[in-house]
Amino acid sequence: MNKLSLKDWVILLTILPTILIGAGITAFFAYNRHIELNEMLTSHGKSIIEPIAITAVRAVEDKNREQLRTKIDFIHRNHSDIISSIAIFSRDNQLLATSIYHGSVSSLRVVNNRQIPTFTQAEEKDSGIIIRSPIIKVGADRDAAQDNQIIGYVAIAFDKKQVWFLQQNELFVAIAIVIIGTIISGFFSLRLIQQVTRPVSSMVQAVDRIREGKLESRISGQLIGELNFLKSGINAMAQSLGNYRDEMTRSIEQATIDLRESLEQFEIQNVELGIAKRKAQEANRVKSEFLANMSHELRTPLNGVIGFTRQVLKTPLTETQRDYLQTIERSANNLLTIINDILDFSKLDAGKMTIEHIPFNLRDAIEDAVTLLASSAHKKNIEISLRIAPQISDNLIGDAMRIKQVLTNLAGNAIKFTSEGNVTIDVEATQTDDNNILLSFAVADTGIGMTTEQQNKIFEAFNQADKSITRIYGGTGLGLVISQRLAQEMKGDISFISEQGRGSTFTFSCQCEINSIVSDHSLDIPTLAGATVLYLEPLTHTRIATSELLTQWKMQVTPVANIEGFTEALNQQESFDYALISHAVTPTKLNELKELIASVKQQIASIHVGINSNSPNIQEVLIAAGAKSCLSKPIFAPKLAKAFAPNLDSQQSEGLTKQKVPIKVLAVDDNEANLKLIHALLSEQVLEVATANNGIEALSLCKQERFALIYMDIQMPEMDGITALHKIKTETFNDETPIVAVTAHALSGEREKLMQKGFADYMTKPIDESTLRHTIYEHCDLDNIDFKSLAISEGTIIDGEVTESPSSSAVDWQLALKQVGNKTDLAQEMLEGLIKSLPNTKQRLEQALEAKDAESAKAIIHKLNGACCYTGVPLLAKIAYQIETELKRNTNITDLEPEFFEIFEQMERVEQDAKQYLYQSA
Repeated sequence: MNKLSLKDWVILLTILPTILIGAGITAFFAYNRHIELNEMLTSHGKSIIEPIAITAVRAVEDKNREQLRTKIDFIHRNHSDIISSIAIFSRDNQLLATSIYHGSVSSLRVVNNRQIPTFTQAEEKDSGIIIRSPIIKVGADRDAAQDNQIIGYVAIAFDKKQVWFLQQNELFVAIAIVIIGTIISGFFSLRLIQQVTRPVSSMVQAVDRIREGKLESRISGQLIGELNFLKSGINAMAQSLGNYRDEMTRSIEQATIDLRESLEQFEIQNVELGIAKRKAQEANRVKSEFLANMSHELRTPLNGVIGFTRQVLKTPLTETQRDYLQTIERSANNLLTIINDILDFSKLDAGKMTIEHIPFNLRDAIEDAVTLLASSAHKKNIEISLRIAPQISDNLIGDAMRIKQVLTNLAGNAIKFTSEGNVTIDVEATQTDDNNILLSFAVADTGIGMTTEQQNKIFEAFNQADKSITRIYGGTGLGLVISQRLAQEMKGDISFISEQGRGSTFTFSCQCEINSIVSDHSLDIPTLAGATVLYLEPLTHTRIATSELLTQWKMQVTPVANIEGFTEALNQQESFDYALISHAVTPTKLNELKELIASVKQQIASIHVGINSNSPNIQEVLIAAGAKSCLSKPIFAPKLAKAFAPNLDSQQSEGLTKQKVPIKVLAVDDNEANLKLIHALLSEQVLEVATANNGIEALSLCKQERFALIYMDIQMPEMDGITALHKIKTETFNDETPIVAVTAHALSGEREKLMQKGFADYMTKPIDESTLRHTIYEHCDLDNIDFKSLAISEGTIIDGEVTESPSSSAVDWQLALKQVGNKTDLAQEMLEGLIKSLPNTKQRLEQALEAKDAESAKAIIHKLNGACCYTGVPLLAKIAYQIETELKRNTNITDLEPEFFEIFEQMERVEQDAKQYLYQSA
């Protein structure tokens, strides 16, 4: 849309308002005049009709039509210019007289269903107005007339033609006035245009010339008023622009000279920067190689230290030996954490941080981290307390090392900056979806706290809240920076609340996946169920945490906060099965604790003490005073369970028949200690393990036999792991065997590189047992099968064979319940799913047999075998296992016809026998 010119605006602002105002005034007065004339006609009509109604009373009563006609004819002739007809009607609406003889009077008559008006009324019609007035008996009051006093009525039709003529004349005059006003306004508008718009147009043209660069352009002539000031301003502006252009031209010339000199300097600097960049890249490459080699060289011996320490811990040991070995393991893990911190600096610097996704036990990981920090807290005589919400699952998948790293940093800082009081750790969890939970850790202390200024810079690298803190407490100031980044990489964050002199509370969160392969580490202690325990703990946080643990064991706990409450509880209840006394031991309070033990010994035989020290001397003194055991705080479930039930380990080991996965695995490593360790770990989980010292030996073994899984070290002499992988995949019949990379390298991107090379998975040293088990169940041919469930009823798996179950039924319902934790609904649901799949499985299996397609048959049987392991069908599981084993040995499918006939028969039996369990009430 084009913009309006100044000329157009002048016309619009002068003529248009005149037209609008004139039209508005004309419409207003025309309308008012119309109303006024109508009212005048109505008023005049009433002044005519009412005298007729008064004078016609007698004639109507007498029904003297001639007299009535004479009167109304006279009135009609005198007002013929406005009256079109007059009529008089009787009470019963009958015409008595009219002023017209051949005209219609129906419009004057009152409608039959309406009453005769009791007073004078006017009615608008298209061509005029009809006024009706009642004829009232002589002597009656017109103002208070009633229906029985009305003897008739008069109706007069008034013509509005004269009124319309007057209205049209007045409207014509008003329009003529508006037109004349518009003409006069237009005349003055043209004069204004000549005085204003023409000079403005000349100024616009001058400005355009100036914009085009013709700065010598000027506006001439004498103008009126503000236009003259505008002309002077434009001329002055043009003069200033000309001066500025000249000045700018001189500046550009000088800048060009300076720029040319600077470019010469930049070229010299670019050459120097290029040389420096190449040196920096080379230095970075050397650093990366150094970090990789350092990681490998340090992790390799640590792998042996940690791994064999864990293996020794599984053997019978004295308490002192076990404690020393556990200290060695924790120290080695601490050293491993330091190595990881060094690598973290490199990852942070490169903007790359890799978070592992491996299975771990949550409580074991947290308790390991807290145990490492306990001695530091004991030295400062402060108490560290841990509470993990009971409903949190232990079986998670995530990066346990990173979680422990962040928790260790936060709890270590809390202990470092707390001189008296306590440090509490709370762990909660929120279910985000079916497979993931959000862990939330809160570490609170009663230390020095922080000011607002210190809080603002707490997460700055190489910085601490107070510069003097480095001298007092030590540290580099990088811990919180790394912790914050790690929390964010694990889809969480870190926040804190702090008050100077009152302490701080740091909270961090991270997301983990729930492990579908459940590894039950929970302590089932039926001997403690119903036992009574008197628990003394001054610290509320610790008292709640330990009470929850004892309640989970179905013990009856009586928690008290002080010795007075302890004594009162003893007086109220004469005997308790156990007493658990938590005490802050100092040289002055040791005798007090001994006296308390001695006094309680008479009433409670089993007394256990928790102290904030790990000194063997103090523990021996307290045991000599009468305590059954003396535990170092914080007290965790394994220690407490062993103290309360010393025979628990032997009972559990006797009752547990450990099942191995019936596969053969190959482990390849050039380090003798590492190879020996991985062989020991694998031997606990699979039936047969083969080893090779390098890639050449591994290749030779792979040419001789097929393995279910291969663990391959990367850096080896003669033939490295990557070369060995390619040769195994191309030169042997292990081309489909999953190969897991085992390496001490931990730099970011290492996992992705190895997966691209063809490895099925990736493990870092030191090797973790849970990670090793997870890879077996995830990648071996018998994927996700818990072979503990193949211990069918009284039968077990022995060297890959399943013993016969004595049950004659195709469905062992007790076994089905046991496999799903005695949940009837879940057992029925899983059995029903198997039953629904059997017809399709049978049909596909028959088609595979007709086509003699061994691979399809093997896939179908493998799927059926997995489904049988959790549904309590031992006989079907047995025959499916046997057929799958033979197919994997490349047995001809024709030779397995008897087994296939048997499996079809077992399918039918399962379908028949399952009915009684699927339709029984839960």
